[in-house]
Amino acid sequence: MKWVSCPCWGTNDDENAGEVVDRDPVLLVSGMGGSILHSKKKNSKSEIRVWVRIFLANLAFRQSLWSLYNPKTGYTEPLDEDIEILVPDDDHGLYAIDILDPSWFVKLCHLTEVYHFHDMIEMLVGCGYKKGTTLFGYGYDFRQSNRIDQLMLGLKKKLETAYKTSGERKVTIISHSMGGVMVSCFMFLYPEVFSKYVGKWITIATPFQGAPGCINDSLLTGVQFVEGLESFFFVSRWTMHQLLVECPSIYEMMGNPDFKWKKQPEIRVWRKKTENKDETSVELETFGLVESIDLFNDALMNNELSYGGNKVALPFNFSILEWASKTREILNKAQLPDGVSFYNIYGVAQDTPFDVCYGSETSPIGDLSEICQTMPEYTYVDGDGTVPAESAAAAQFKSVASVGVSGTHRGLLHDKRVFELIQQWLGVEPKKKTKQKHLRTHKVADSG
Repeated sequence: MKWVSCPCWGTNDDENAGEVVDRDPVLLVSGMGGSILHSKKKNSKSEIRVWVRIFLANLAFRQSLWSLYNPKTGYTEPLDEDIEILVPDDDHGLYAIDILDPSWFVKLCHLTEVYHFHDMIEMLVGCGYKKGTTLFGYGYDFRQSNRIDQLMLGLKKKLETAYKTSGERKVTIISHSMGGVMVSCFMFLYPEVFSKYVGKWITIATPFQGAPGCINDSLLTGVQFVEGLESFFFVSRWTMHQLLVECPSIYEMMGNPDFKWKKQPEIRVWRKKTENKDETSVELETFGLVESIDLFNDALMNNELSYGGNKVALPFNFSILEWASKTREILNKAQLPDGVSFYNIYGVAQDTPFDVCYGSETSPIGDLSEICQTMPEYTYVDGDGTVPAESAAAAQFKSVASVGVSGTHRGLLHDKRVFELIQQWLGVEPKKKTKQKHLRTHKVADSG
């Protein structure tokens, strides 16, 4: 798919033409759910967008993105063996992380819930960056592990391209959410490459120590990305749940049990206990980060879906957990190379899920499998609505600056204060004032 410029859609290539301004290159790295994904049959050249899409979203998602983890390869693979999932690399990698549903309807109506890096790309272009010379993007298959070869080699190639195309100038990485986890893995696994190509790293809303409330609930009940009427046109909570159970990237963002939390994250379950045939009681059971593994196992023991006329079992995946535990070891050991400047932005002033509770004293859970059909109640802490500030501020790297900004997880990507900080740290400013566009907005749940 090629990028089609049209004045109706805002920034186009003409705005990016002309003399190249003296700039160090910038590479934008997306997070969980922050890249367009295409599906294609292995014997076909035709591709269809399966993430993100507003229309027929649930159907396309089930057909192409429902997957199983392969412990022999470490990859999550589509249930349909004839399907492969691709990330488009058009517009120097920026297309895949710009507007996540680039259909004419979304652009015409300016449905901002899928405007991902769009505003930041426009801001950087307005500051003199040129796509393909000093501005690049990296979208990737976010179902996979943050340290899998496919993602690591793709990031390495992007850094090499940005470095060489800009005249061997060191790259500034700007990562969002889980993108910061992936960059941390790359930094540990390829320290010499990182030192050679990277001069600055700016991270936004990264769950350095995990996002326990959101991730625990995602593994048990899924995620509803769109609320209200629009939810009927998008991927349902249950449909998303069946994918997330098989995603290494999700397991890698579970709360870090080695981190010294101010208060340990918990899952609470109001359980109905049968003492004899005639008497029952209700007890509140509490599970910490380690004990929660047994809860996941019991609750998901009978989880399954139907695909192609067959039943597919999707219990809690201990093979993924083992892989994710090794990823956590890497993250705990990662060190910032000498000569690389690190900057951290994290969200504050938003109610952010931390503890999760299922059932109630008046409506307790009987069999633990009932949790998967139960809406949770949260205990909140300060953060961006997805990642607790305690986690996002707790990078183990020495930072030039670490700043809390009031904003939601995805809202930080088009926040005025965030843009001011980025411009300050890059040493740039807008070339000229641009007219602000009025965008129609809808309520959308944040993703990592």
